[in-house]
Amino acid sequence: MFSARTAHDPRPNRLTSAARARLAAGLPLLDATASNPTETDLPPDVAALLRDVPADALRRYEPEALGSLDARLAAAALLGSRVEHTLLTASTSEAYAYTFAALADPGDRVAVPRPSYPLLEWIARFSGVELVPYDLHYDGRWELDEESVRRALARGVRAVVAVSPNNPTGSYLRPHEARCLTQTGAPLVVDEVFAPFVLEGPRPVAEPASQGLVVRLSGLSKRVGMPQLKVGFVALEGDPHAVETMRERLTALADTFLSVATPSMQVTAAALAHAPAYEARVCARAAANLARLDVALAASPASRLRVEGGLSAMVRLPAVLDDEAHALALVERHGVLVHPGHFYDQHGPPHVVLSLLLEPTAFAEAAEAVARHARSLA
Repeated sequence: MFSARTAHDPRPNRLTSAARARLAAGLPLLDATASNPTETDLPPDVAALLRDVPADALRRYEPEALGSLDARLAAAALLGSRVEHTLLTASTSEAYAYTFAALADPGDRVAVPRPSYPLLEWIARFSGVELVPYDLHYDGRWELDEESVRRALARGVRAVVAVSPNNPTGSYLRPHEARCLTQTGAPLVVDEVFAPFVLEGPRPVAEPASQGLVVRLSGLSKRVGMPQLKVGFVALEGDPHAVETMRERLTALADTFLSVATPSMQVTAAALAHAPAYEARVCARAAANLARLDVALAASPASRLRVEGGLSAMVRLPAVLDDEAHALALVERHGVLVHPGHFYDQHGPPHVVLSLLLEPTAFAEAAEAVARHARSLA
């Protein structure tokens, strides 16, 4: 009766069950995976932004397939793209779905990085495309495994996805890596939602593409900490014919669903005016939390990996346990919830992932718990 691509196991995983059991027992649980910016003190003043919205905004419906012109002008200025090649979606996730629909037919393959954000797997599954991984490996910094890229591209992929900086590795895509990913001429889809949050960079600067097709993704969720507005951005670069064809395909998709709300479009330009100040506050928070993590781990057998940018930190733990066992122990014995590395398809030594967006006192507590756990295994 139902489609195979929407089938899933609704049962909670072991980590979720352990967290729920702790809460049910009345014990405290510190969520060190929290990444919702609206639950921090960092986002812009929503009341101030709403003063820029026309009083009758909720009464009007102004459907625009590509998004309203003023919102696209603001997004194009932010991304350094041409406004005629910039469009809005209701989220970056929707932008991925539109992009997969425009570039691939059901059953086609798309190459994606490993490790990376698990949401890509669900978007691809619902879009009817198969993901083919290529690997990032760590040796003091994250690097593209070019042999794995060649294996992925040899399977006839219709597009290649890169996340810059990647989540959770925090590694930026370098120009020579971008060239490697597109060596067969496949379109390159670059997710730049965390791009401005430079921590241990520098952030690579790439010239606008003049050949092939590059699809750049971003949105209000990360750029101004306002996911509730539900606005994503898509910018197109490359060969003029490829860009125009992609624009036409995306226009047809967007015109079919018309999912971006009129009030959200009307507040986009005002929200993006706050982006530089918000990004500076977030970078300061994340950098300070990285320093706290380093202090906590200094006298332990755990170590953190380099974070070029983004809002996550990966911590390598002793190999006496796998990463899920580490995460379960942190919940059950220390009252701290972290993500195990395998949530992101991370292989090799055990790692856990912490959010750098946490309030400083909470982050320091979580970091100390990770260090205490690691010392208990020595």
